[in-house]
Amino acid sequence: MSKRDYYEILGVSRSASADEIKKAYRKLSRKYHPDMAPDDKTADQKFKEVQEAYEVLRDENKRKQYDQFGHAFQHAGQGGGGGGYYQAGGGGGGPVDFEDLFGGGGIDLGDLFGGAFRGAKRSQPRPQKGESKRLQIEIPFHLAAVGGQHEISVQRGSSTERLTIKIPAGVDNGSVIRLSGQGGPGVHGGPTGDLLITLKVGSHPYFKRDGSNLLLEVPITLTEAALGAKVDVPTLSEGEVTVTIPAGTSSGSKLRLRGKGITNQKTKQPGDQICSIKIVAPKDLSDQEKELYEQLQQLKHDNPRSKVW
Repeated sequence: MSKRDYYEILGVSRSASADEIKKAYRKLSRKYHPDMAPDDKTADQKFKEVQEAYEVLRDENKRKQYDQFGHAFQHAGQGGGGGGYYQAGGGGGGPVDFEDLFGGGGIDLGDLFGGAFRGAKRSQPRPQKGESKRLQIEIPFHLAAVGGQHEISVQRGSSTERLTIKIPAGVDNGSVIRLSGQGGPGVHGGPTGDLLITLKVGSHPYFKRDGSNLLLEVPITLTEAALGAKVDVPTLSEGEVTVTIPAGTSSGSKLRLRGKGITNQKTKQPGDQICSIKIVAPKDLSDQEKELYEQLQQLKHDNPRSKVW
């Protein structure tokens, strides 16, 4: 395959001045240097072409010979002692020696590549943050609702380490806690990675969750529903509180206890506790109770179904 024209490689005209050639060279060397374009598979070859083109065009004598003979100029002086030419990165040449190639050209490689070559011919590997480790744990319903400390086990090689983490109030299934510096080791002196803990919230014997609200089913008797009553109900954070059941309460009625729900992660405000009333009819009646219910049935003739259908 024929070699590309040196002027074309640098993107300058054949009448370009030495300063224009140097400016083009500096720009392309920065662009195609492998450290500056690690994802470009063709960068290394283009970088070598730029070095080769500049090595010839920067030299006034070599440039005159190239303008006259083209790429064959390097052979024009063979046998006469004046045609010697080092082909940078060419088919038979070795790797470019920057000190030899640019030693007389007044080019500061540290300035050219933003300091990448200051103090060393080869750039050092870039520090990289360590890999993030992932862990899933299950926490109690009460802890997710009110928050607190929780101890976990982390496997590190052949040993197990115990860590105490803080659970914010109001976390839910799928919430993630990040522990900085508890992941994989850094690469080339980079920082340690993070530990990402995904939470799974356990169930509760009688509370259920609806967003930031707590749902609680409250069973009451027929008498309490008919006459009204004061009953004690549990809460997550304050123990038992007393609520008033209005007379004539039906199953499915809801009582709201404001501010006794779960903290909202976005607003940081607590939700409510919703008490759903469930009337429980007695199954085993004594003779006296059965007699009283029969008397009540004779006294009351309201048909609740007549209001529905």
